[in-house]
Amino acid sequence: MTKIDTSGPEQVPPTPSHTVGPFYGYALPFRGGEDIAPAGHPDTVTVHGYVYDGEGNPLPDALLELWGPDPEGRVPTADGSMRRDPASGGFLGRNGVEFTGFGRIQTDANGHWYARTLRPGARGRSAPYLSVCVFARGLLVHLFTRIYLPGDEAVLAADPLLARVPAERRDTLVAGDEGPGTYRFDIRLQGEGETVFLEFQ
Repeated sequence: MTKIDTSGPEQVPPTPSHTVGPFYGYALPFRGGEDIAPAGHPDTVTVHGYVYDGEGNPLPDALLELWGPDPEGRVPTADGSMRRDPASGGFLGRNGVEFTGFGRIQTDANGHWYARTLRPGARGRSAPYLSVCVFARGLLVHLFTRIYLPGDEAVLAADPLLARVPAERRDTLVAGDEGPGTYRFDIRLQGEGETVFLEFQ
């Protein structure tokens, strides 16, 4: 066994510093994770945006999970978002028919993400929204937020959660309308325009 003497002038160099993990690009993303709506469904909407760090730089390795009810406000109970081949264990992809309400999306090299889903229906007294969980480097604990879709200002104004958010920050929870069936929602982890994040107790 070789011993290294670290008492003299020629000490072992320190290990280089590393970016704080964990990293989500391995094993968690799955093919078709952004295609939540069944193939060809007429009520499909596209929600897209960017994930930015505290300095306003896009994050190329963030991971988002989205959940949402169907257009009638029902929470899906169908299995099938991540079907696997029982023989090989390989990923088969979605069956393209059932709406599971769940998606997992990795940002691209420019920090951009997108999902095709069904416009969520209202549940209870809440305005329609998609639930979002954000994983990113430097975050030791994932973050939760919501994406409210625009279209009915009275319904948004009556939403119990939005009513508790300071008026100047509410727009960080409401997607922008970019035309028929397309919405933009950027997520800012810190700094100016920081997205409102939720804490569950």
